[in-house]
Amino acid sequence: MTTMSMAATPESTKAKPTVLVVDDEAGPRDALKVILRPFFDIRSAENAKAALEILSEQQIDLITLDQKLPDRHGMDLLQDIKHDHADIEVIIITGYGSLKSAMEGLRHGAAGYLLKPFNVTELITLINQTLEKKQRLDFIRKILQSSSDLWGSEQDSTHIWQTLKAGYYSIGKKAQSDAALHQEDQDLLPLLSDILEAKDRQLLNHSSRVSFYATLMANRLNLTIAEQKSLALGAFLHDFGQISLTAYRFSDNQMLPSGEAAACKEHPDRGARMILPLGLPAEVGQIVSYHHERWDGQGYPHGLQGEGIPLLSRIVCIAQAFDHLTAETPGSSPLSIDDAIRQISLQSHTHFDPMLTDLFTRVMNECKASLPAMAIAASPSSVPET
Repeated sequence: MTTMSMAATPESTKAKPTVLVVDDEAGPRDALKVILRPFFDIRSAENAKAALEILSEQQIDLITLDQKLPDRHGMDLLQDIKHDHADIEVIIITGYGSLKSAMEGLRHGAAGYLLKPFNVTELITLINQTLEKKQRLDFIRKILQSSSDLWGSEQDSTHIWQTLKAGYYSIGKKAQSDAALHQEDQDLLPLLSDILEAKDRQLLNHSSRVSFYATLMANRLNLTIAEQKSLALGAFLHDFGQISLTAYRFSDNQMLPSGEAAACKEHPDRGARMILPLGLPAEVGQIVSYHHERWDGQGYPHGLQGEGIPLLSRIVCIAQAFDHLTAETPGSSPLSIDDAIRQISLQSHTHFDPMLTDLFTRVMNECKASLPAMAIAASPSSVPET
């Protein structure tokens, strides 16, 4: 087995990554330490309290987390870790796993999930891949924290996108020809997805679910293939402007009586400006710009009304409101699917397009039984490429 080749960030190389092993059983904990010590600096904890103490005192890159701990459920600890230490990656390693718990772990921000007894090569590969992803996310976080140019002038924004793409696609890659790098550069979805995750994992989850709900509605409409692709991508990027907000957290978003998130009202225009240099279809930018416009003209940022709001934006308006009503996030009290559907229906003719509201109600009622699992499974990979 060879040591991990840590790709350099555009600024510097890193020392050995530090891995925290959290497991209440001495045998598995010691086995993991022996396996991982040649490749990483290792710390260990036998319960949640000890793990949190280490996190408060030391720089940790990645955690291997047992799901069953003596003082706390591992899934609860995972949520606290991702809330307070978003830049730390977590891999769940458990002997008590199930498909449901695996999906829950991934939804709450785990980078991977392994069952005991695990394959050593599989574990090392997963850790290496996760740490490489962490390098990309950390690079993005540094760019976002140090520059406001993504929502500045078009020239400044274009320059920052060039910096982002060059640095992002160089991480973990060996020397390639300019042609090869240019070809890979065309696939923007991984970068866009990681930008959302670098800002807030819950924002990425929200964006993925909204794209999923919008696609469910699109399947009942007479849209062209190009419109369907623009809808899926635009729905995924609808809140892209939120990354311009320094202290933004999806789970902290205040809810209005309408069920709409009360965030910065500049984020639609900011988001549209930020993605402009990417050369995406005009419909994608329209969705980002107009997803908070209302059928009665009382929305923002432009006060568009009725059919003056582009159709795809009207679809995403409903989809994002439904997700804000039903999303399960730390500290939230989500509505049931039935109650959320009723609340959306009550706002037909005011907040939402009445025709699309009726369609939404039918589709959600038809899919209701499988909707939670389908929504949890939604991922950026379901967004068609442009």
